[in-house]
Amino acid sequence: MADASSPRGAALQATSLCKRFRAGGREVQALRDVSFSVKPGIVTGLIGPDGAGKTTLMRLAAGLLMPDQGRIEVLGMDVARQPLQVQGTIGYMPQRFGLYEDLTVQENLDLYADLQGVSPAARSDRYDELLHMAGLAPFTDRLAGKLSGGMKQKLGLACALVRQPPLLMLDEPTVGVDPVSRRELWDIVYRMVEQHGTSVLLSTAYLDEAERCSEVVVLHDGDLLDQGTPDTLREPVRGRTFAVTAADLPKRALQARLARADGVIDALVQGDHVRVVMEDDTPPDLEAVLPEAKQARVEPAPPRFEDAFVDLLKARTQPDETPRSDAAEVPLEPAQSDHVVIEVQDLQRRFGSFYAVRNVSFAVKEGEVFGLLGANGAGKSTTFRMLCGLLPPSGGTLRVAGADLRTAGAEARARIGYMSQKFSLYGNLSVAENLRFFSSAYGLFGRHGAQRIDWALEEFALAPIANSVSAGLSLGYKQRLSLACALMHEPGILFLDEPTSGVDPLARREFWQRIGELAGQGVTIMVTTHFMEEAEYCDRLAIMVAGEILTEGTPADIKAQAQTPEMPEPTMEDAFVELIQAHDKEAEAA
Repeated sequence: MADASSPRGAALQATSLCKRFRAGGREVQALRDVSFSVKPGIVTGLIGPDGAGKTTLMRLAAGLLMPDQGRIEVLGMDVARQPLQVQGTIGYMPQRFGLYEDLTVQENLDLYADLQGVSPAARSDRYDELLHMAGLAPFTDRLAGKLSGGMKQKLGLACALVRQPPLLMLDEPTVGVDPVSRRELWDIVYRMVEQHGTSVLLSTAYLDEAERCSEVVVLHDGDLLDQGTPDTLREPVRGRTFAVTAADLPKRALQARLARADGVIDALVQGDHVRVVMEDDTPPDLEAVLPEAKQARVEPAPPRFEDAFVDLLKARTQPDETPRSDAAEVPLEPAQSDHVVIEVQDLQRRFGSFYAVRNVSFAVKEGEVFGLLGANGAGKSTTFRMLCGLLPPSGGTLRVAGADLRTAGAEARARIGYMSQKFSLYGNLSVAENLRFFSSAYGLFGRHGAQRIDWALEEFALAPIANSVSAGLSLGYKQRLSLACALMHEPGILFLDEPTSGVDPLARREFWQRIGELAGQGVTIMVTTHFMEEAEYCDRLAIMVAGEILTEGTPADIKAQAQTPEMPEPTMEDAFVELIQAHDKEAEAA
């Protein structure tokens, strides 16, 4: 591990930080003996999943919390002794930045300029610079509540920068925003560093963003796992990463086989191949793992930060923490049929005179994994809610599981499972009580209901925490419980609304393994996600923009649409950004 001794002139220095909280009658160790430094004039990433301790550390650095043990200095000031001086010097954007949604963009800027003591004479030039950087100049009169999620994040960042700070702390500024908005936010951050020499500490659960940082600090469950440059942290897995292709096998089945093979630490669908991290530099034995594959091959692949992070986590995870080692195989032959179970024709949804969804049409077949992607404000969440029967359409046809949602909504809802982005179960109930409640809500009583509860407790490794209050669970366990409740009545169709947002990579991989098994059993899956790599697990995708379908096809089809001589092999994120930006340019020219 890198030496955390304090360099001269560090923008931030944490030494032996410890912080505990009481939650649900138990003690939670949010930070455990954490020491690291933030160098001046660079972007330092604070990397880790939800519950790692990132927000606690940010709040300690901002003087909003005091440590139980240890010390934290910011710009040479002891935060415990000089919290007001620290707060008056730094810029800080928490996860839920306090925009006033009934005020316009300009009024929010004015309010934060007042709060930060910016003189009226200095405001005009600063506003011009920030509005230009954030792309908000045309929207100064728009209410903040009417902005898209990405635009709200950019306005929040602009408000945090009204007074140019020497240290800017951003707590997950890109969470829940689409790839286009993520890139725009990063452009703003880079400009602050390059043009003003700002030191930036940015926390994120998106592991690919670690590659954008000059240095990274890796947290997990309150512990500091490592600190260094992305190149340094990738080094331990160099020579151990491979790309495996098998043209005659479905990619989810290929991934499932490799994930269970001896010596394999990680297996992840990536484009037309499966990315594999091995325990050593020996490639997977394809003849042993894939005896039926006739066109399988393995090639070395350059390491990524996520490979190293998963390697670190696997080294810390005990075997009994990983549920269902006897999980069912993903079938080598897809369970898809030609039977259409979700049919959307000319779907519309108006809010007053505004069309959130306009003339959307697509069909999803039985056993298919179908992804619905789009920028913030594109209309995908509205479409999703109509498909689940949570929002009535203004026009068009919606048929789910053979039932017309406009006339037989209850019949359709009985055949679907739904898992929302935010934990939507009953936090004050235990795990077992939530399972019993949803069992009865779906009409499962007596022996059948008890059997399904027992199935959920065993299948999702929830039995050891059956009596734990749900609100106090880790995000990974909340995800397992949510999926278990959604599957309690054995639905034929499953709707997943950004189901892996914020969870660690191991939980995300476990989740997608389950989804592959369900699809292999003939369950139809419809999913929204901002993780573009997760789109690779889908059989087909539709990308929405401005309430309409921009394009539809397999992941390979969509990436092919974005190919250029300069970008011959675009990633899914590259393709998403390229197609959205090309559409926006056409709309501006029209």
